Amino acid sequence: MRHAASVERSWFRFIVNAEDAKTPWPGEVDGTFAEFHVEDADVGEAFGVWREECARARAIVSSFPSLDDTVNFRGETISLRYVLTHMIEEYARHNGHADLLREAIDGAVGE
Repeated sequence: MRHAASVERSWFRFIVNAEDAKTPWPGEVDGTFAEFHVEDADVGEAFGVWREECARARAIVSSFPSLDDTVNFRGETISLRYVLTHMIEEYARHNGHADLLREAIDGAVGE
């Protein structure tokens, strides 16, 4: 959930809305982003931050008249449609990872 919150924040607030949005879990631990070090993470906090970022993302998306509207980010033109499609892919990929982990733990398989 920490990674999902960071991805929501980075795409919608930092890239689409050009906010100075920093990750709530800054820095690196052992060469990887701190958001992935969850041994002492607070699950409630992670879900809370994720919910806030999703609400903020919805507000940003609703401020655009069209999915074909674009923003410029570091010399690249990016459409809102691209960002939303990318986010669908992002969630699908990570939900698949979670399903594989769950299956390895309990052996249950889906349809």
